[in-house]
Amino acid sequence: MSGGGSVKELKSKAELDNVRQSGAPVILHFWASWCDASKHMDKVFSHLSIDFPHAHFFRVEAEEQPEVSEAYSVSAVPFFVFFKDGKTVDTLEGADPSSLANKVAKVTGFVNPGEPAAPASLGMAAGPTVLETVKEMFTDNGSSQDALNKRLQQLIDSHPIMLFMKGNPEEPKCGFSRQVIDILKDEKVKFGTFDILSDNEVREGLKKYSNWPTFPQLYCKGELLGGCDIAIAMHKSGELKDVFQEHGIDTGSGSGKSDISESTGLSATLSSRLKSLVNSSPVMLFMKGTPDEPKCGFSGKVVEILRQEKVDFGSFDILTDEEVRQGLKVYSNWSSYPQLYIKDELIGGSDIVLEMQKSGELKKVLTEKGIIVQKESLEDRLKNVITTSPVMLFMKGTPDSPRCGFSSKVVNALREEGVSFGSFDILSDEEVRQGLKVYSNWPTFPQLYYKGELIGGCDIVLELRNNGELKSTLSE
Repeated sequence: MSGGGSVKELKSKAELDNVRQSGAPVILHFWASWCDASKHMDKVFSHLSIDFPHAHFFRVEAEEQPEVSEAYSVSAVPFFVFFKDGKTVDTLEGADPSSLANKVAKVTGFVNPGEPAAPASLGMAAGPTVLETVKEMFTDNGSSQDALNKRLQQLIDSHPIMLFMKGNPEEPKCGFSRQVIDILKDEKVKFGTFDILSDNEVREGLKKYSNWPTFPQLYCKGELLGGCDIAIAMHKSGELKDVFQEHGIDTGSGSGKSDISESTGLSATLSSRLKSLVNSSPVMLFMKGTPDEPKCGFSGKVVEILRQEKVDFGSFDILTDEEVRQGLKVYSNWSSYPQLYIKDELIGGSDIVLEMQKSGELKKVLTEKGIIVQKESLEDRLKNVITTSPVMLFMKGTPDSPRCGFSSKVVNALREEGVSFGSFDILSDEEVRQGLKVYSNWPTFPQLYYKGELIGGCDIVLELRNNGELKSTLSE
């Protein structure tokens, strides 16, 4: 029975045992009819079967073939099992076309282990969309995920109000999407939409990206508000209009400014109450809901940032007190929520806090005001470790007992050249291990530094040694 470049349905375990005994490469794709990712991967699988005609490609409906599924401990789909010379040599879980293409190429002997598969194998057999998908996969691991996340964020940010729905506003393809469209029309706001039925990558990606499993999904200024139920509840309570107005979105009703005229001023009693609330904690957040149950994405964002900065803060739920809610807008001349105060000074809302966190400004302010006592920063620590010795090697293990072949090769090269060097075992310190990858923009270990500058990893060190340049590079 020959592979013949097409995918067959596996009917039984006996059929699999039979094909395995031939010793030819065999690849199984466990799938389920309800799983979109399975369908997407099946296209890639079919194209690979044409590109690698000497292997056997089988589809297994996981729920219909429990005996086979259990034999290979299949607990999620899509799931792939690879056989060579009758033995299981590899498995792959999840929708990762690049890994699938690489593993197929490896098991069929198309590439040497350790070399990535080249997309050349995916000849004309692959249709353009799959070729695109599969090409992306041969870029750095994870870069296709980064590219998708970037694309999702761009889509989310493409309009101040953005709705990911089934169908389009003229023809919604589900009742929930239609209800949200009606609500937005009722609120008289401009909004953008994206039909998730037209793009499976966006559809699946957005569920993970926003950690929200269903559609429609409604976003305001880049933050997820929620799905249909939340939109309905917020619309009924008037909360949706408030959120739109607070983020400067024209709701077709007046200026969208605070509904207290500034000229009225505040009563002395209210002013002093607001002042003591603002001062009730060195870091004070006026928000919708509570830190554990924020009632809007913007408030949730600021809570998350404060927690990332490991700051103790007080909070006040402005939804519980209309007087404070309206009064504070006038008191601080800031018309929206959340509002963050540090030592009774207004810092701003979620956009400003996010900006400040990204730029490092927030940490600086918190430090200057004595809220957080600055420990040695990771960057300072890395600089200090890198310069503890003129020649410094970050490796797995120690020079006398390296814990990986690449580290061992670099140690030998340095010793052969008679170079004295310091070393650091990155397995002993996860903070240094992860921090150094970012600091030097170099994703792997070992890493060799000279006078604080990165020379490179194993390949570069060996190349310098072979060219007779290692010693001179490390003693310039």
